Amino acid sequence: MNSFLRSLWHDDQGQDIAEYAVMLAVILVIVVGTIRLVGSNANNVFSSVGSSIQ
Repeated sequence: MNSFLRSLWHDDQGQDIAEYAVMLAVILVIVVGTIRLVGSNANNVFSSVGSSIQ
């Protein structure tokens, strides 16, 4: 395991992996934020429609 991590540290491809991990983290933050925003707005709309039907 140590030799694998050491090879990633000294290899240029290890930097690519780190960059992809950072990009994935940023994308996940954006997706989660969007889902939370849309989810709360959708909840308000459904609650409004449900109360108007009753």
